[in-house]
Amino acid sequence: MINKRCNFSVIFVIFLLYCLGNSVEAHIATATGTVFLDTNNNQVKDNDEKGLQGVRVSNGQDVVQTDENGKYLLAVSDDTIIFVIKPRGYMTPVDENRLPKFYYIHKPNGSPEGLKYAGIEPTGPLPETIDFPLTEHPEADTFKALVFGDTQPRSMQEIGWLAHDVIEEVIGTDAVFGLSLGDLVGDNLNLFQPLSEVVATIGIPWYNVYGNHDMNRQATDDRYADETYERVFGPTCYSYDWGPVHFINIDNVHFLPDKEDGPPYFSEVGERQLTFIQNDLAFVPKEQLIVISMHIPLTEMRDVKELMKLLNDRPHTLTLSAHTHIQRDDFIGQEQGWHGNNKHHHHNHATTSGSWWQGTLDEIGIPHTTMRDGAPNGYGIFTFSGNQYSIRFKAARRPADYQMNIWSPWEVAQSETTNTDVLVNVFGGNSRSKVEMRLGNDGEWTQMTYTPQKDPYFKALKERDEAYHIERKLHNTVRESMKLLMKEGTELPKRGKRLSYGVPKSYHIWQAKLPQNIKKGTHIIYVRTTDMFGQTYNGRRIIRVK
Repeated sequence: MINKRCNFSVIFVIFLLYCLGNSVEAHIATATGTVFLDTNNNQVKDNDEKGLQGVRVSNGQDVVQTDENGKYLLAVSDDTIIFVIKPRGYMTPVDENRLPKFYYIHKPNGSPEGLKYAGIEPTGPLPETIDFPLTEHPEADTFKALVFGDTQPRSMQEIGWLAHDVIEEVIGTDAVFGLSLGDLVGDNLNLFQPLSEVVATIGIPWYNVYGNHDMNRQATDDRYADETYERVFGPTCYSYDWGPVHFINIDNVHFLPDKEDGPPYFSEVGERQLTFIQNDLAFVPKEQLIVISMHIPLTEMRDVKELMKLLNDRPHTLTLSAHTHIQRDDFIGQEQGWHGNNKHHHHNHATTSGSWWQGTLDEIGIPHTTMRDGAPNGYGIFTFSGNQYSIRFKAARRPADYQMNIWSPWEVAQSETTNTDVLVNVFGGNSRSKVEMRLGNDGEWTQMTYTPQKDPYFKALKERDEAYHIERKLHNTVRESMKLLMKEGTELPKRGKRLSYGVPKSYHIWQAKLPQNIKKGTHIIYVRTTDMFGQTYNGRRIIRVK
């Protein structure tokens, strides 16, 4: 139900900091319009269609509610995106690529000239009315959402890999919407359109977060770095309700065009977005689950404490990020400004691109692209129920129960069993997971020790990759020689991109020694794990004692 409480007092503040953001002057105007029930779904307010009361509308900082006729008033500058905050039980239009259309861009002069990638064409004068259509859309208390980290293609070939490796298997999903956590592309912003076309084949509405590789790097400052993103996806900071959950997506990437060394950005939420979050949450009941999605992890933000301060009185919160190409869970406490009764859960999500689409190609021409922590590339299936949630990792093109890799030698001397380690990488595990091991059907279950360290399989992959690239010059010479013997236009098989680097520690590895007095012969190592949500997974590995 829409909140019937009407806040149509419209605190009309001349917010120079919002309108300017710097010393440049901007024209201040008033936007008005109606949020209405679009009964014939034509996206135009017809005379017999009623306005909806109590729906929130924002200019990216202020948040107001519509009056009894569905009308609102908001202050706008010449660089403003006005948007409706989708209420529970209603849906905004979506375009042909399943991208929600919940906003109006007001940029009378358009984007600055000189950008490599197209920005926004001049929108002209402010319309007399900016109306937002909604249609009725029943939403259950329990629902699923798909979550992607860093799809990050740099070419049409990599969009093809994403399509065949990930997208094809989720077509027909029972998830009700999807969310990508930034780095939608790898700096080539012309790929926004074909990427969106591929993701649209899943068949569900898709929301997006802005990442550092989605920036228009020819921009003169951070204010204009997101112009291409906005043209395709809309605002970089917005919110919506789905079922009983309130979602907020923010931009925590600040562009530094003149930085000469290191990444040309730093991470912060910034005063304007913090104000939006504060104003937005003023309308959200305390017991409601709040999910805030960003690109760069919470722990790397300069103003993490300011964001935590806005959430401290909320008992049910979750924040999501990607960016690092590893999967990791942090439980935030007072050091980062969190003072809630229980630690705040920040989930840094796995990436669909894995290690940037690197690694040797498999039998159908897709790189293994193992993530830097040894986990496979994949995506998340989030289940929300009331103000509770659970997360399930799904490896791309693997069975649903493939949730771990178990490392141990294939053969071990009988005298060395008690000195032999078994390592388990539980892809979606964290410090709150329980992991146990036993040898054979009759062995006793023993608890394994949480021991973050470098994943042994990733280390082996990297060593194999290095060996391959030592031979690459010779291989390229052979390829050139072979081309002389082949018909013109014939392509030789490709071998994939070199794996770049791993991480010193994978934060979901457990360790234990093999038991003593193992009989010679072949044995099965059984591993079981139960995660923080009570989900249990099993794995097996065969070893031989000699």
